[in-house]
Amino acid sequence: MASEETKTKKDYMREKMIEQQQEAKVVRKIVLIISIVLFLVVAGTLTGGYFYIKGALQPVDPSSKKEKTVEIPIGSSVTGISQILEENGIIKDAKVFKYYVKFKNESGFMAGEYALTPAMTFPEIIESLKTGKLMEEVVFKITLPEGKQLKEIATIIAEKANLNSEEVLQQLNDKAFIEKMMQKYPNLLTEEILAENIKHPLEGYLFPATYPYYKEDPTLEEIVSVMLDKTEEVIEEYSGAMVEKEYTPHKLLTMASLIEEEATEKIERDQIASVFYNRIDVGMPLQTDPTVLYAKGEHKERVLYEDLEIDDPYNTYINTGLTPGPIANAGVSSIEAALNPADTDYLYFLAAPSGEVYFSKTLEEHNQLKAEHIN
Repeated sequence: MASEETKTKKDYMREKMIEQQQEAKVVRKIVLIISIVLFLVVAGTLTGGYFYIKGALQPVDPSSKKEKTVEIPIGSSVTGISQILEENGIIKDAKVFKYYVKFKNESGFMAGEYALTPAMTFPEIIESLKTGKLMEEVVFKITLPEGKQLKEIATIIAEKANLNSEEVLQQLNDKAFIEKMMQKYPNLLTEEILAENIKHPLEGYLFPATYPYYKEDPTLEEIVSVMLDKTEEVIEEYSGAMVEKEYTPHKLLTMASLIEEEATEKIERDQIASVFYNRIDVGMPLQTDPTVLYAKGEHKERVLYEDLEIDDPYNTYINTGLTPGPIANAGVSSIEAALNPADTDYLYFLAAPSGEVYFSKTLEEHNQLKAEHIN
């Protein structure tokens, strides 16, 4: 009896082992199938992307001899030129052409009328775009300094273009005008600029630079488009860093504007940025005076305690986090500081009348510096 029981147990164990081995084979087969499917999906996606880009790099129609007259306006950015070429059927994909130009570090494109064909290669198109036939003289220039608000920019534009400053500001805030610009620059001007508490949708979006104009009486749309082209071009340079920080153009320009308005010639902007980020991390309000002045809509040499109580979404003394939108335009140095703040423990900074800026980690240190440097 004992031997029969032992035999039965052995048979049972053998059957169990066989069953487990079969199950293991099934699991391995399932895993193998899933792995193959995933591999094929990824490979298919990569292959599809490769062939798409490879195709986009080729001429639209190698056998075509039909010339098309393509006009490249003065002041066009690489993005604008790429779009024009795609719209005219000279290239297949504007983005592929734009990144090809940047990868090859090509520049020096000139405005003009060009006779181009769908049979041209990228190098041939690029070479043609460097010849230029419109060598018009500059009629006037508009210079936008860093840290300027939209009201000030409207005045600058009006003076240079012989327009009425109030009418310029009114159009810059006009809903139909804004929506038209949003359609033209969908990656730059998003729905964020139309948020409920935004005072001026284009605030901070007109990049500080000098802009040449070649017509006596350009429209405001033509004037502003050149500025937005520049802003878009600058922002695109930081697209990778923006993805890492999960920043939209609106958020980046907002932070950069706060840094810009607090910056002096004697301070590293990345240190100011570190204070702002440190305060946000611990839930402290930013408490930056320029936001109070922006909320009040006026310029003052000194912010008073009574000013700090203004009930406004832009007042960073009573609201935590960033302002609803930019409070001025910001230059490259402030944009880079917003993306690459210094690594500090500072929570306070004090701008002395001399222009020097003093940083501190505690309120006690800050108050001591205030007593020493502020009369």
